[in-house]
Amino acid sequence: MSERLQKILAQAGYGSRRACEDFISAGRVRVNGQIASLGGKADPHVDRITVDGKPIAAPERLTYIALYKPRNVLSAVEKERGDDRRTVRDLVDAPGHLYPVGRLDFESEGLVLMTNDGDLTNRLTHPRYGHEKEYRVLLARRPDAEQVEAWKRGVILEDGYKTQPVNVRFESPQGKGAWMRVVMGEGRKRQIRETCKQLGLPVVRILRVRIGELRLGNLKAGQWRALTPHEVDDLKGKPSRKTTNRR
Repeated sequence: MSERLQKILAQAGYGSRRACEDFISAGRVRVNGQIASLGGKADPHVDRITVDGKPIAAPERLTYIALYKPRNVLSAVEKERGDDRRTVRDLVDAPGHLYPVGRLDFESEGLVLMTNDGDLTNRLTHPRYGHEKEYRVLLARRPDAEQVEAWKRGVILEDGYKTQPVNVRFESPQGKGAWMRVVMGEGRKRQIRETCKQLGLPVVRILRVRIGELRLGNLKAGQWRALTPHEVDDLKGKPSRKTTNRR
């Protein structure tokens, strides 16, 4: 059965549908020797589909992994030549074309979802679905009420972008600093760090503890585990299998 190429590529482990659309737009995808175009369809069981000249593999078994990314690890699958830094893929001893969902910068730590499910990746990263991400942020000094209110309302960053309103609250003191709890629906690159820079609040540590309904739980830095079917259903917005089985 013919399906859109970006869906086929996503199911074969090449990333989200949006990432696969970029492959197609760049002319990296061919169907039966012809350069593919956006909107094109193919049958992976009949047509020969290649990316950069290499045939795509048969769709993989979908895998979902929760990882505690330590600090100073790249949220990437591949790195530039000569870069000896570890990536999140180096930490997960599991087969398949797994890739991280969403951003977590090099200096930050915490929950990263690794998967080969392009549809779920699109759901978790597309703004229209509004999946929250929750962080614990350690500041070198305690913010005053005015700084917290400005953070909540949204801050204009150096590039002129105004951040969306976020949920920010004081959690606990830490010496001269403070742990803050931050819940946000968007995820621009280094957004928390850039926001705090504009507010004059030095960041010591950023720890992501939740993506949507998925929580970091008891994982330690560098540890990972497979998601339960219930957790996968929650992320996909499906009725819980536990609930369904009780009916």
